[in-house]
Amino acid sequence: MSGRQHRETEIARRIRAKGLAVGRTSAQIAEEIHEACTGPFGTTRIKAHRLSYGIALADVIEQVRALFERDAKPQPGIGETLLSAYESGLKRPGPEYLHYLCTVYRVEPVALGYDAPCICGHGHRMPGLVTTEIKERPAPPPERELLMQPAESDPAAEEDENVLRRTLLTLLNTDGNASLQLDGPVLGACEGIKRRLDETLVSSTVSAAMLDQWEESTVSFGRQYTTTAPLRLLCDVLLELSAVRAAMSRRQPIDLQERLCRMAAQLSGLSGMIMINLGDHRLARSFFRTGRTAADETGDRALRAWITARESLVPLYFGDAREALTLAKKSRDMAGSMPCPAQAMAPVVEARALAMLSGGESKKEIVDQAKRALARARNAFSHMKPDEKEDVAFGYTERQLYFYQGDVLTKLGQTIEAEVVLDQALGKYDDHIFDQTLIRLDQAHCRLLDGEVGEAVSVATNALSLITDDYLTDFIVRPALRLEQAIIEADPNAPGLEGLKALIRRRPKPNLKGADK
Repeated sequence: MSGRQHRETEIARRIRAKGLAVGRTSAQIAEEIHEACTGPFGTTRIKAHRLSYGIALADVIEQVRALFERDAKPQPGIGETLLSAYESGLKRPGPEYLHYLCTVYRVEPVALGYDAPCICGHGHRMPGLVTTEIKERPAPPPERELLMQPAESDPAAEEDENVLRRTLLTLLNTDGNASLQLDGPVLGACEGIKRRLDETLVSSTVSAAMLDQWEESTVSFGRQYTTTAPLRLLCDVLLELSAVRAAMSRRQPIDLQERLCRMAAQLSGLSGMIMINLGDHRLARSFFRTGRTAADETGDRALRAWITARESLVPLYFGDAREALTLAKKSRDMAGSMPCPAQAMAPVVEARALAMLSGGESKKEIVDQAKRALARARNAFSHMKPDEKEDVAFGYTERQLYFYQGDVLTKLGQTIEAEVVLDQALGKYDDHIFDQTLIRLDQAHCRLLDGEVGEAVSVATNALSLITDDYLTDFIVRPALRLEQAIIEADPNAPGLEGLKALIRRRPKPNLKGADK
């Protein structure tokens, strides 16, 4: 222990001893420790609570693990390094860890320095504990005061957030195995958060440290896009988006306002991407439009082009190839000659839209146009920054490029080339079950085009058996049904066809508001 840490611990020990002697609660002692130590040592509120109990990092970790075991959940990955990062302010605990830390310390998130209600929706104080804090508690800093206002003055905003928290808690308590659907209350909450963000954008003060945390969270959500079930991730993203909106409810200095608008654009775009995966094209398009409004405030052409390229996937997946082609060209024009993800993504969408317009016929003119678009995409990809090539949500990765090239070639009927590219694409994936499933369905389609009906059924059956019910959304069901129909037209008595039908229909599909049927 360093001399600085030793002095901090000694002061905390004396405060704890005096507090216990006069009957103060641990929460009250933590407030005194924070007040005494935050100036000289930068002691955070969450660390002050551990010091008020006089316990080590390892003790807190063991208590958290015991609570996970009590709730019949797999052992958490939290360790002393991560908890230390929370205490130093370098990281912020996610909703689940925050809930259990509040349970350990028997306080609400605000007492630990986090300005959001717990996902459990109820208090953490133990029966019989004093419910008042220190009488002369310091006033919250400006950013906290600002973030606390929406919950007090906007009951609708609070209720929308609580709907998402309850949904998230159910998913957490069932390890993501709950048969939850994108139902009316959840859709209403999504719509409400998006609408209030729209209102705020046209109408904001927060600390740079808070912005840093939100930007880190935004990047983290982008990484989780490939590994987290869509409804679970949507709850997390929209709760963060709601916090950003609250901070934007007053005008900011120009530099902070631009950062907030960038996060709002990215989180709105990510919400639109998740809505595509959930099969709701109406809300997906609505989130992208909100994202464009936020992106326009930044003046960042690359960000605006990214939002538009992502939006072009809505008509591409939901049946209007001509609109997808128009949006993709608009994105390409926005990007111009500037190396960025949209410069590679937009031509790929162009090629996919052209392939759809070909109606499955290998017309030379369409094939040539699509292949030229793919060549532009490959060239643009080679000029992207290395970190953008690793970012599956806000960038564009090599495996995505391979996958979509294979999809284009499949739709054009170029099965020999498509098989090679699709195999290369699948070999680069170790996550993102949506893309893996779509790749396998394209492989099945290639087999069908080559006259191998039985093999097509086998590949498609394997693809759908590898995904859980959480991922069997309209986004996957649509291409699976199209493939099923094509197989029936080729051979209605194909071996294994009934099993494939059962896999596609193995659970009731959500009644997705606004989705085509």
